[in-house]
Amino acid sequence: MTPRTFAAAVCATLLLASCSGDGGEGAPRSATSSEPVAVTLLTHDSFDVSKQVVGAFERDSGIDLRIVPAGDAGQLVNRAILTAGNPEGDVLFGVDSNLFPKAVDADVFEPYESPELGRVDERFQLDPTHAVTPVDHGDVCLNVDLGWFAERDLAPPAGLDDLVDPGYQGLTVVENPATSTPGLAFVLATIARFGDDGWQGFWQELRANDVLVVDGWEQAYYGEFSGAGGGEGDRPIVVSYATSPVAEVVFAEEPLDEAPTAAVTESCYRQVEFAGVLAGTEHPAEARRVIDFLLSRRFQEDVPLRMFVFPVVDDAEVPPEFERWSEEPEAPLALPPERVATERDAWVQAWTDLMFG
Repeated sequence: MTPRTFAAAVCATLLLASCSGDGGEGAPRSATSSEPVAVTLLTHDSFDVSKQVVGAFERDSGIDLRIVPAGDAGQLVNRAILTAGNPEGDVLFGVDSNLFPKAVDADVFEPYESPELGRVDERFQLDPTHAVTPVDHGDVCLNVDLGWFAERDLAPPAGLDDLVDPGYQGLTVVENPATSTPGLAFVLATIARFGDDGWQGFWQELRANDVLVVDGWEQAYYGEFSGAGGGEGDRPIVVSYATSPVAEVVFAEEPLDEAPTAAVTESCYRQVEFAGVLAGTEHPAEARRVIDFLLSRRFQEDVPLRMFVFPVVDDAEVPPEFERWSEEPEAPLALPPERVATERDAWVQAWTDLMFG
């Protein structure tokens, strides 16, 4: 979850759309046919962009863009590694900042430096080799049920440290990092916050404070969290996304003037989602045009209310719903992607031994 994203749980149809900014070239054609070249974009299951944007890209470029969901981000990357050099598609979207070094080291991608990168904030350009290109970003954060806390005249937690306070005993639900992308991001947040010498001690205290661990985001948010619209849970603190309050308003059955939930910005861990041209593609030129499209302003401005993530280009505007009900943390927690790639498995095993051993 590039973002495994909030929209995956509320949208039944997952579509990709694109828009090319160069539009002046004629339609590319297959060497053996007069039909437009078909380019396959492999994505995680949460990818969702409007049909209008798809149609605009296909009209402008002449490319027949075929979207193939291939599981969650981890499954997507593992499949790409197994087929490196003989890919199942032409472009891959959905490898995040915690996973891309693993894929790059396995020679999954063909480097491409898009001319559109000049419009991308340097904070998101994490791969100097340009094997992957940043497309969107988001933050995994604690979310709180504002009504629950107001009814009890109790202040919501202000950060990670508060979770181990006895006043918050039995209130928090988190996801297992071995089976959940936001769960992994939350463990990384605790490592970034408390360091190598302190993160396991924090989790020991959190376990003693009756934290609930479940396998995935949907179970945590809709099954255990008290603030989810339509949910049945009784825990008012959950690991979710900075944009989850926006989705609560957008998908509410009755119009809302205020979001019923809020993200705890001091707890947020930054995730960037990337796309790349798959090494061995039979259509490298067309695949590169898809990468350019993913950075086009039309695409970038479409994804916030489709996938509940933020654009990475400087000239893209976010919708008013984001400005009102979502807050980007000024200093999100983060770890170097190379370090995560090297130590992730050991951290997850240490966490598992600690929580279930």
